[in-house]
Amino acid sequence: YGNFIDDLRLYVRGGTGGMGYPRLGGEGGRGGDVWFVAQERITLKSVREKYPLKRFVAGTGANSSVKALKGEKGKDCEVHVPLGISVLCDDGKQIGELNAAGERFLAARGGLGGSLATNFVPCKGQRRIVRLDLKLIADVGLVGFPNAGKSSLLSKVSHAKPEIANYAFTTIQPQLGKIMYADYKQILVADLPGLIEGAHANKGMGHKFLKHVERTKQLLLVVDISGFQLSVKTQFRTAFETILLLTKELELYKEELLTKPALLAINKMDLPCAKDNLNELMKQLQNPQDYLHLLEEEMIPTNTLEFKDIIPVSTYTGEGTEELKACIRKSIAEEAEQENEEYRKKKLLLLQTSE
Repeated sequence: YGNFIDDLRLYVRGGTGGMGYPRLGGEGGRGGDVWFVAQERITLKSVREKYPLKRFVAGTGANSSVKALKGEKGKDCEVHVPLGISVLCDDGKQIGELNAAGERFLAARGGLGGSLATNFVPCKGQRRIVRLDLKLIADVGLVGFPNAGKSSLLSKVSHAKPEIANYAFTTIQPQLGKIMYADYKQILVADLPGLIEGAHANKGMGHKFLKHVERTKQLLLVVDISGFQLSVKTQFRTAFETILLLTKELELYKEELLTKPALLAINKMDLPCAKDNLNELMKQLQNPQDYLHLLEEEMIPTNTLEFKDIIPVSTYTGEGTEELKACIRKSIAEEAEQENEEYRKKKLLLLQTSE
């Protein structure tokens, strides 16, 4: 998966409490806690390089003494982690997540200091092994089969410089690019490694890829108008079949992915016969039910994706890229407006019920 690290296993331990003072009933200080704090411009790779031992232990609480009957709390240990992190136990159960800068998660609590309740003997801090699992956060995630032109599209609409070549799987790690608009508005786009048939069953980079799709607000499917064939051994797929296959893979992994707003970019419109293929594809997309008989049963998704916009583009000539940027912006704005409306309604409902 290249140099890109998307999960990290760490050992965390809260500090031990301080000793109590039985003769005067003094109480030892509590042990320090281990906190994960979300911070921008940090990657899991930089966390691993900074702390190669991957061990985080908080400070011990101060002992109770004649001078200070109540011992001071041990020093907390703060670990800065990237945004978009899920915190999992070693058994894979999610115990927390950090999505915005400044958010904190208590990874290991410090032990109590010695007191009357503990017979003046301090307690040890909580200890456990946790996994930090990164799911990229981006406004738009580019979804498509290898060689559909996702990387070329990203380089055309943003300032990213992904590797581009005419063979499958040039993108083996997620690339992030920002679309910059004239009024300084910025939209973050993630180019994700190419999906293949069977990705939901973890073929290829299946789960690693689909995991990142979960954390994008919207999907942008990129499809080659002339169809797609991964290798000589695999079947050729038309653009329509490609769209249904991508939908099927997303659906089998997690049905909720199909509820995300989606746009469709039809790439390589500079190729001969592209116009005819596009007319055919538009007919098929208007009434997908009439064409499902062309496919094998297991390829047909239960629900089809509803596209807010369908934009023909050519990353080679640049045709349609400006229109695509405008559509992405419009779609993001509409979604934000809808979220605000829902938030306002919730607030109003709370006010009414409290009255």
